[in-house]
Amino acid sequence: MRAVLDPNVLISALLAPRGTPARILRAWLDGAFELVVSEKLLGELERALAYPKLRSRVAAGEVSELVDLLRLSADMSPDPQTKSSIRSPDPGDDYLIDLAQASRAVLVSGDKHLLGLEGHIPVCAPREFEAMLEPGT
Repeated sequence: MRAVLDPNVLISALLAPRGTPARILRAWLDGAFELVVSEKLLGELERALAYPKLRSRVAAGEVSELVDLLRLSADMSPDPQTKSSIRSPDPGDDYLIDLAQASRAVLVSGDKHLLGLEGHIPVCAPREFEAMLEPGT
């Protein structure tokens, strides 16, 4: 199984080490699924983690460790040049749709705009994705 994790899921993994997003990240490290990232996704992750409200909660070293880990260990996909016909109500999220579709991956997000596209693209919330990773489901 292949997945694109919305930067909000990756940020949540850093903020709540015992939460569902952190368990998903650990599952990836354990080989439960293939994680797909792109330069645009990593750039958004770095920008968001530099915001003052997050910078005070996440050490700069943790940010660079996570980005380095993703860049070196995840499936680094080129940012798609082809745009999907499916668009998000938030145009800033469209690149995630494009990446997931080009990579034939499920998009894992907590964003209501993206989750509202269920039925049009493979998208699910972190808890749903975690349940998909459990043996026998």
